[in-house]
Amino acid sequence: MQQLVIVTGLSGAGKTVVLRSLEDMEFYCVDNMPINMLPQLVEHIKADVEFYPKVAVGIDVRSKNQALLEFEFLVSGVNQSEINTTVIFLSAEEKTLLKRYNETRRRHPLSTVHHNYSLTEAIRMDIELMAAIKMHSDLVIDTTQLKIQQLKQQIWQIMSEPNDHVSIIVKSFAFKRGVPFDADFVFDARCLPNPFWQHELRQLTGRDDEVKQFLQNEPMVTDYMKDLSFFARKWIKQFEANDRSYITIAIGCTGGQHRSVYLAEALHSYLEDQSIQNMVQHRELDQLTRS
Repeated sequence: MQQLVIVTGLSGAGKTVVLRSLEDMEFYCVDNMPINMLPQLVEHIKADVEFYPKVAVGIDVRSKNQALLEFEFLVSGVNQSEINTTVIFLSAEEKTLLKRYNETRRRHPLSTVHHNYSLTEAIRMDIELMAAIKMHSDLVIDTTQLKIQQLKQQIWQIMSEPNDHVSIIVKSFAFKRGVPFDADFVFDARCLPNPFWQHELRQLTGRDDEVKQFLQNEPMVTDYMKDLSFFARKWIKQFEANDRSYITIAIGCTGGQHRSVYLAEALHSYLEDQSIQNMVQHRELDQLTRS
């Protein structure tokens, strides 16, 4: 079956990086295509399946406002029985987008169209205009804390997986640094015993055997993991039945180092045992690795 990936999201959030990654994966890529041209593109690639087995299209706020509002209608018009369509939405925090534009000295697309817009005003308008598309996307990726190589790796992992079943991203994070924008479900592990208060465990992480042993010996942690596994087993099947392609499950604790990491790894292993496609990410540990 032909594959169509629509890459969209906020300007400055990484659309170009994703399209280049898909191009490396042998996708035929078209950037900055007006949304209302999607039906014509679909008809064109359907007429030559051999030449266009995999196509990626980049769409951003430069489309007309009315076309942005009609996004769901245009995508729903693609026959899923003939073309497997996935919409990836890239997002990032406002201050991160500001920093990226200031570093590159590029103009925001809306600043070019509306010359009286400041960069901050353009970014906020972008967020507002793209909200409807974000709501109807299959996968939302928050690139706030992702380096280019990490974003590339995530795209490779996601697009390399078969699309017959729902794919899960399990993510650990620290509440003190904010809840991930791309989370579909958020679980709070701050009620559990904290290895941080054990001096010998403070510098370790939820990946280390000593921390695992500490948490496995706590009945509350065992009960929490049972409930988390039950939730995943029950509701992932429901999302799959409703043709949802991707789900992000975020598990947080205070520092994103011990409890959330342990639970994310445990849930990852559980889902693997259930033959459910999933990948695990540790937002704060990855940040430390980059520092």
